[in-house]
Amino acid sequence: MSKQLHLNAFLMSVGHHEAAWRLPESDPHAHTDINYYVRLAQTAERGKLDSIFFADSPVLMGDPGRRPSGKLEPTVILTAVAVQTSRIGLIATASTSYNDPYNLARRFASVDWASNGRAGWNIVTTAGADAARNFGLDDTPDHRLRYEKAAEFVDVATKLWDSWDDDAILADKELGIHTDASKVRKILHHGEHFRVDGPLNLPRSPQGYPLLVQAGSSEDGKEFAARYAEAVFTAQQTLDDAKAFYTDLKARTVAAGRDPESIKILPGIVPIIGDTEEQARELDEELARLISPEYARKQLAERFKLPVDELDLDSELPEDLPTEDDIEGAKSRFTLIVNLARRERLTVRELIARLGGGRGHRTFAGTAVQVADAIEDWFRQGAADGFNIMPAVLPSGLDRFVDEVVPILQERGLFRTEYTETTLRGHYGLARPANQFDDADALVAAR
Repeated sequence: MSKQLHLNAFLMSVGHHEAAWRLPESDPHAHTDINYYVRLAQTAERGKLDSIFFADSPVLMGDPGRRPSGKLEPTVILTAVAVQTSRIGLIATASTSYNDPYNLARRFASVDWASNGRAGWNIVTTAGADAARNFGLDDTPDHRLRYEKAAEFVDVATKLWDSWDDDAILADKELGIHTDASKVRKILHHGEHFRVDGPLNLPRSPQGYPLLVQAGSSEDGKEFAARYAEAVFTAQQTLDDAKAFYTDLKARTVAAGRDPESIKILPGIVPIIGDTEEQARELDEELARLISPEYARKQLAERFKLPVDELDLDSELPEDLPTEDDIEGAKSRFTLIVNLARRERLTVRELIARLGGGRGHRTFAGTAVQVADAIEDWFRQGAADGFNIMPAVLPSGLDRFVDEVVPILQERGLFRTEYTETTLRGHYGLARPANQFDDADALVAAR
C-alpha cells in the first residue's frame, strides 16, 4: 500500500475562527458542554481520522470579551470521550512548566487505560508572567531553560510509565499472588529539576506510554522534537517553508539516532468549505467582518510587545519590531506572523483578518475538491505526513470535512476507508515502545 495521510482534528471551542461564535448557527455556550465534545469526537471517528486534539493553557488566554475563553481541563474531556468512542485517538496538551511528572504521568496513563490505548500527550513549555503568577511565581524561566526542564520532565515520565513490566500482573488466585513485585521498580530519579522515586501507582498502559506530540518550531523546539516527538503540529504558510521545515526536522531526527518515519509532521490547515469557491470566500469574508478589530489589535500589540497605539489598523506593521530573540513564548509563531505581513505587505487590519481563523496557520477557502487538492499537493511534495485539521466553525466545519473532503481523499487512495488498528500508535504506524528497563544494565542503573 502506498503511503497514506494522517489526519488529526484540532477541536477548539465553537471553531478556530475567533468570530465563529457570532454566527447564527453557533452555540456560544458549547465550549463547556461535554456532550458537545463527545459529538465532535464521534464525527471525527466516523471520518476514520487518526485523532482529535485539545489545546490547553494554565491561564485565561486573551480578552474574554473577544470569544468564548473558558476551557474544560482536556484530560477530563478525553476520559469522557473515551467511553463514547472506540477508535479515534485522543490527544491533549499539558505543560511541563506547571505540572509534576508523577501526577501527569499517572493522568495520561489513566486516559490510555480508559481508552484502551488511544491517548496522546502534546508537550508544551508554557511562557508568560500571567501563567507564572497563577503558580506563585513572578515569571517563567527563559526559553532554553524551559526546554531543558521539559526534557528532564519527559525522561521522568517515560521512566514512570516503564516502572512496571508488561507481565508484572499475575492475578494468580490459587497462589494468592496478584503482582510480581520484582517486576515493579523504583526509578530513583534525582535530577536537576525533579526528584522522583517511583514507581508509578498504575501498571504499564496499553500503548506502553501515550503518543508524544510537540508543537514548537523554534530551534530549541525542533531539537526537542527530534529527540522525543512522535507527531509534530506545526504552522507553515507556504509550500517552500513547509518543505524546508519537514526536511530539517527529519534530518534532526536522524541525527538524534531515530528513524525519520518515527516522527509524523502535521502542518495546520483551516479549511473553509463551500459548495462553490465563491460561497467559501463569502463565509471567509463574513467571519472577517465579525472580528472585533480593537480586541484583535490589542492582542497583536501584546505579541509584538508594542503599545497598542503604535499599530494603526490601516497601515503596515512598524519597521522597528522586536526580534525573535526578544520574545520568550511562541518564538517561531512570532516570526511566521511578521514574515507573512512583510511578504504580502498587509495592513494591520488585513493581518488581523488573516490571523482570525488560525492564528498563523494556513487558511484555505474553497470547495471540498479544492481543499483535497491543497492537502494532496503538500503531501505529495514532501511538505507533510498529514495535516492538523482546524475547522473555522464547529460543528459544521468538521461535518463538511468528514462528509465531503475525506471521501475524496479516500477515492484517491490517500486515506484509510476503515480503521485497521485499535491504538493511537497503530493509527500513526508507530510501534509500541519497548520498556527501557528490559535492558539489565539500565535496570541496575535505575536502581
